[in-house]
Amino acid sequence: MLYLWLKVIHIVAVIAWMAALFYMPRLFVYHTDAKSGSEMDETFKVMERRLMKAIMRPAALVALIAGAATVHLAGFAWSSPWLSFKLLGVFGVFAYHGVLERYVASFARGERLKPQRFFRILNEVPTVLLIWIVIFVVVKPFS
Repeated sequence: MLYLWLKVIHIVAVIAWMAALFYMPRLFVYHTDAKSGSEMDETFKVMERRLMKAIMRPAALVALIAGAATVHLAGFAWSSPWLSFKLLGVFGVFAYHGVLERYVASFARGERLKPQRFFRILNEVPTVLLIWIVIFVVVKPFS
């Protein structure tokens, strides 16, 4: 029964985390156009900071802990090929999360490092990673 509850917690945390990962670059798209120091600029800074601290970071941590516990309780071999490929996708999601953290910090400092188009393209990365992970979880190729 514990395994099933951990699985539920993991799935809910992943959904919350992915939702935030999809939304953050959209905020960056619009923040790029806000004049530095304006009321809109400050509003975006608050929105980005709250999304990061209240949703993205906690959801990532819960997803990681519950996912690891689920793998352990299920008795999956950490070296099984399908799990290794899934974890490669998970590593990609954490790397993407780190990139978003850097952009939140740069916007907070008033820096506009990239144009809107960059953030529109960046917004597609979590979709590709999500598809990758789901394929390896459901289909379990190479098992």
